[in-house]
Amino acid sequence: MTDVSSMEMHLLKKELEELESKRGRGTELVSLYIPPDKNLDDVMSQMRDEYSQASNIKSKRTKKNVTSALETIMQRLKIIPSVGEKGLILLVGTIPKGTQDKIEVHIITPPKLLTTYRYHCNSQFYLDPIRDMLAERGNFGLLVMDRREATLGILKGKNIESLVKLTSNVPGKTHKGGQSQARYARLREIAAHEFFVRIARHCEEVFLNMADLKGFIIGGPGPTKDFFVKEEYLHHELRKVLLDVFDVSYTNEFGLTELVDTASNLFKGMDINREKKLMQTFLSEVIKDKGLAGYGDVEVRGLIDMGAVETLLVSEAQESFRVRTVCRSCGAAEDKTVKDLPQFEEGLSKKSCESCGDPALEIVEHKSSIEELAERVSEKGGTIEVISTETEEGAQLMAFGGIAAILRFRPG
Repeated sequence: MTDVSSMEMHLLKKELEELESKRGRGTELVSLYIPPDKNLDDVMSQMRDEYSQASNIKSKRTKKNVTSALETIMQRLKIIPSVGEKGLILLVGTIPKGTQDKIEVHIITPPKLLTTYRYHCNSQFYLDPIRDMLAERGNFGLLVMDRREATLGILKGKNIESLVKLTSNVPGKTHKGGQSQARYARLREIAAHEFFVRIARHCEEVFLNMADLKGFIIGGPGPTKDFFVKEEYLHHELRKVLLDVFDVSYTNEFGLTELVDTASNLFKGMDINREKKLMQTFLSEVIKDKGLAGYGDVEVRGLIDMGAVETLLVSEAQESFRVRTVCRSCGAAEDKTVKDLPQFEEGLSKKSCESCGDPALEIVEHKSSIEELAERVSEKGGTIEVISTETEEGAQLMAFGGIAAILRFRPG
């Protein structure tokens, strides 16, 4: 995801959550994915064909809703000169809203290149391509080991997961002399060999057929890991994807984290590496007497207004939504801050207007608190990074209130 900002991915993730909650009364929600190399005249031609075929739908309601969606799509396509470098996604359909139905139009510029044209009509929007865009691609196999212990793990996206922990039966060194010392040495080497074979077998079982395995890295204290690699205990297919061997102090779960940190250059551009470097920069500044860092909602908003923020760090857990609702019957409007937008929207269909009592409330406008902060920072020439809650860095940021800033200058 090197070419996509964390803000883009966050907004897409939130939009996906909202879209997943949408349901039509029948097979009337239209999803259209147009890659950049698709001729728009051909798309229009298919939409007209689909419109003609929709006249055969028996249900009057479904027929009306499908034709309305197709009409809306054709109207939008007429005014679009091109679909852009990465393509365009159009999701259109009638969503039940209490006693009334409302046609919704979602136009998404994908953060990644669309490669396949797809038209889909069902009771839910077709969202698999969007889910694929949000999925982290590529896993890295991890192994930390010495003669006493080994831990196998995986770096998947931003998450480090421990998979297998092994302990050996290698005896400790003896202080006896003569033949006993030589015999114990042979026993140690035999036990070590058996342990290395066992490690290799588990690596083969765990990693050999793993989908999207981009590479394999090994770490550990001392020369054991290098001996393990040099003597070719690993399966030959895993040796092909072995990226490097690193010195780390631990051979347990802590060792996996240390290995990922030590091998950070291998993960350039990955979200986990970017988040680590940003939080390291922030923490190094926050401990200084007059460091270029700030944290907490009130302080950071003030620093944004002064133009002092170079990079804003926001936890995705901090997000809320400012929502404006309007009654279709009497026009009464109300602004609220809500945490869960889909849940609020679902509950709104069952709620009556406080002014006139009619169940006719609808959301006419909503904005994410993170989106609002991004706009304010951008206006002052800064950038924003949305930090995942799934990582150690995310937990560190929450300790500072979930919002922090790396500054370009410290206001006097």
